[in-house]
Amino acid sequence: MDAFFAAVSVRDRPELAGRPVIVGGGPTQGGGMRGVVLSATYPARRAGVRSGMPAARARRLCPEAVFLRCDHESIEQVSRSVMALFREITPTVEAISVDEAFLDVSGSLRRLGSPLQVAEHIRARVADEQRITCSVGVATSASVAKLASRRAKPDGVVVVPRDRMTSFLHPLAVEELWGVGEKTRERLNAVGLVTVGDVAHAPMATLRRALGPHAGAHVRALAWGADGRRVRERRGIDVPDRSIGAEETFGHDTGDPATVQRELLRLSAKVAARTRANGLAGRTVSLKVRWSDFTTLTRSHTLVDPTDVTEEIYSVVGTLYDAVNPARRTVRLVGVRVEGLVPCEGVQRQLVLGARERGWREADQAVDRATSRFGRSAVRPASLLAGGRP
Repeated sequence: MDAFFAAVSVRDRPELAGRPVIVGGGPTQGGGMRGVVLSATYPARRAGVRSGMPAARARRLCPEAVFLRCDHESIEQVSRSVMALFREITPTVEAISVDEAFLDVSGSLRRLGSPLQVAEHIRARVADEQRITCSVGVATSASVAKLASRRAKPDGVVVVPRDRMTSFLHPLAVEELWGVGEKTRERLNAVGLVTVGDVAHAPMATLRRALGPHAGAHVRALAWGADGRRVRERRGIDVPDRSIGAEETFGHDTGDPATVQRELLRLSAKVAARTRANGLAGRTVSLKVRWSDFTTLTRSHTLVDPTDVTEEIYSVVGTLYDAVNPARRTVRLVGVRVEGLVPCEGVQRQLVLGARERGWREADQAVDRATSRFGRSAVRPASLLAGGRP
């Protein structure tokens, strides 16, 4: 999807069409800016605004931008609808994030036409049914299709036939290869490899020295468009398969443990609900803390059995937070994440860090039913009401 979070946020706001809009962060009561950018419309991007940028810097770059809070419920609903649309086109859909997926359409060509026609069909349906735009890359390998989709943005299609793959790939900067990050780029540049074509024609010995035997061979294969990756059908998960998480930037830096613990409980409930909604459970629970000086740390704890229970997740992150902040440093942001996701069928229930097991999962299921009927704000832990303590 194109600028997905921003597109969903403004689609029902016609007065914002064509304007620079930033999702995430926003003004404080004192007139400053807090938080980070989650997404931005293309007019804001042309001003230099990027995802992950501090909101204060985004405001300086684009002072006329409108800041909106992220509507996570709408994001999740649109994501599920788009993934369901994809599965009507082909059953072989691999969601790699809430707004991106690989589709193997080889079995759909007789019904829908050429690869280009399938791509245009996808774009038209997403636009008609969800009122947002998407960009489609078409190729015989997943990694090249991903690069092609980047080149197609916004709202376009790029088809890379097999016989034109090298002419498409080799002029690109090496960091454009899928999976090549800053450190890999630096190592390749240090031995004179700047473009994908340089990597493709470099001696294997050079790549091994720069990256090691396995990574060197992998990057060399990517440079020839030969990633060997098959699209893997995934049902019942419309979010990244590696983890589910949520985080929050406080309106003001806080050193109050009760305030932080309340936020950790709220985030734990949110993450647990998303995990259950996708029919999953996670084995590893992670805590993220960003201090007021912008330094960030993460800590994690791996459970014996996977969990999707709010109390179990909160028990872990609450204990981890107490361990990392005995001096009560002031905190800017906290996050909760569940990793090592597996289908929840047959998952064994367990005690976590001494917590009482009985009734917690049943309580979560009751909350899910109430939320489904009355909305997210219908039921919350008592400690989140009127400033109660966890």
